[in-house]
Amino acid sequence: MAVVVAGALMACSPAPVEDQREAAAAVATRGLDAAMVERAMTEARELDRLHAVIIARHGEVIAEERLRGPGLDTPVNIKSASKSVLSAITGIAIGQGVLEGVDQPVAPILSADLPASPDPRLSDLTVGHLLSMQAGLGRTSGDQYGRWVTSPNWVRHALARPFENEPGGRMIYSTGTSHLMSAVLTRASGRSTHALAVDWLGEPLGIRIPPWPQDPQGIYFGGNDMLMSPRDLLRFGELYRLDGEIDGRRILPEGWVEESWRSRTVSPWSGNDYGYGWFSRRSNGHDVRFAWGYGGQMLFIVPSLDLTVVMISDPSPHPRAESHLPDLHALMDEIIIPAAIRGA
Repeated sequence: MAVVVAGALMACSPAPVEDQREAAAAVATRGLDAAMVERAMTEARELDRLHAVIIARHGEVIAEERLRGPGLDTPVNIKSASKSVLSAITGIAIGQGVLEGVDQPVAPILSADLPASPDPRLSDLTVGHLLSMQAGLGRTSGDQYGRWVTSPNWVRHALARPFENEPGGRMIYSTGTSHLMSAVLTRASGRSTHALAVDWLGEPLGIRIPPWPQDPQGIYFGGNDMLMSPRDLLRFGELYRLDGEIDGRRILPEGWVEESWRSRTVSPWSGNDYGYGWFSRRSNGHDVRFAWGYGGQMLFIVPSLDLTVVMISDPSPHPRAESHLPDLHALMDEIIIPAAIRGA
């Protein structure tokens, strides 16, 4: 049944994008089709790397299950989904005046770690470039990751990488770039990124954000290895679904969610759009915004369906870790999103 529903919607794909968006917005169902939810959970149980699934609509948890691994209230490594959390902290820093805005140059803040003869383009780097992975600096991820994290100074190492593109150009996915953002937050505020995360997100959301690894200088790892339970990650997702205001309290500056989700570049690996720490794609006529961590640490938000979904997977290095991702997207595309379109 899920395939029939999805297929019927995809058959409308030649229509103008504006018409597709209007059709998506017209969906006004509530709840989820029960049979399709059961099918989704049955298929999830068969994915041996998938540890937990939580599906919520209109803020109500419709289905949740620990399939294997830690419990739903146990903080787990969300890997690069941390980049979406780092983006939220940055937005709050801008809202509170700790940072001037996304166009603020970062070189003056990081001046102590600039190379002896810095490339002039370093002075063009902005907060926005770091958030959108458009710094232009060579990668510290992939085959460069080990060399970077064993270096004596991660910030200095990332700033010394040769430019492969102009700042503001194509996306160069690099966790070193997001780590620079953590260093900017720490030095601009005089407080650790962990302290900011706890005060600005943990306390107002009522979630736990334990300490996570730091670099040799004590800067909390920017964009990787944050710890959050599946239920707390869902709560974070709800903050974004509700446009930064939850339980009558504004936590993110007005407009930050829209700015974070607005496409600024495209991933060369997946072809998905990328904003400030968030990926975007289309499914069944609806925009899907998602945080993505290595091996399948996923937070999906479908705003037009009031749908928030968490999927937590085995984070350990494994030859099949990334090949597991299409299965998670298929659960969304073929079952969960159609279940919301159909409704209870």
